[in-house]
Amino acid sequence: MLRAYLDTEFTCLASHARLISLALVTSDGRELYLELIDNWQVDDCSGFVQATVLPQLDLQSHGLTTPLARHRLQTFLANIAPAEIITDAPHWDWPLLHWLAGSDGLPTGVRTRALPHSAHDWTELAPMPHHALADARLLAGQLEQVML
Repeated sequence: MLRAYLDTEFTCLASHARLISLALVTSDGRELYLELIDNWQVDDCSGFVQATVLPQLDLQSHGLTTPLARHRLQTFLANIAPAEIITDAPHWDWPLLHWLAGSDGLPTGVRTRALPHSAHDWTELAPMPHHALADARLLAGQLEQVML
C-alpha cells in the first residue's frame, strides 16, 4: 500500500489551533503542499509560530482559500488511494487533516496510521525546519528507510 507522510503547521499548541499549511509526500515521490490564506490571522499565532513558521510561508505562490485547498486535498487523496497517511504528530495533524478534508471525510481507501514504533527514536532526534513540505519530505525520506 502506498504511504503518504503528513506534516502540518498551525497557529499554536492548543485545542483551538488553526491550520496554516499542510503537506503530503508519498512513498513514490508525489507531493501536495497547501498554505491557507483565510483560516488564520497573525494574532492567532504563538510567538514561536510568528518567528519560525510564518517567515517560511510563500502565500503569493502557494496561498489558497480553504475551499480550494479542500478540493486539492480531496483530489490528491483520491488519486493516491489506496494509501495510508503517516505522521509523527498525530495529536495535532489528524484533527487538522480531517478538518481540511471537510464533511466528505477521507476518500475510500485512504486511512491514517500511527507512526511505526521503530521510528519514534528518530523523530525525537531529528531537527525539523517547521515548514510543512520540508518536514514531510524529511519524514518520508527517513521513515521510508525504516518501513522498507
